[in-house]
Amino acid sequence: MKLSELSVNQKAKVETINCNEELKQRFYSFGIFKNSIIEVENISFAKNTIEVMVEDTSIALRMEEAKSIEVEAI
Repeated sequence: MKLSELSVNQKAKVETINCNEELKQRFYSFGIFKNSIIEVENISFAKNTIEVMVEDTSIALRMEEAKSIEVEAI
């Protein structure tokens, strides 16, 4: 399942990140990497951005970016 498919307040564990190296490094700098736990905080009305919580950090991602992160719902 992709991060973009989760609902608000749903938690997941990151399985893989399928994107170019530049975007992958950006995710790593936010604390998004394999086995990290992510919780969806909010999804924009137009469904073009998603707000996630990683540890104690709130991060906004474009929905296209969220589609490159494979997760397992927990």
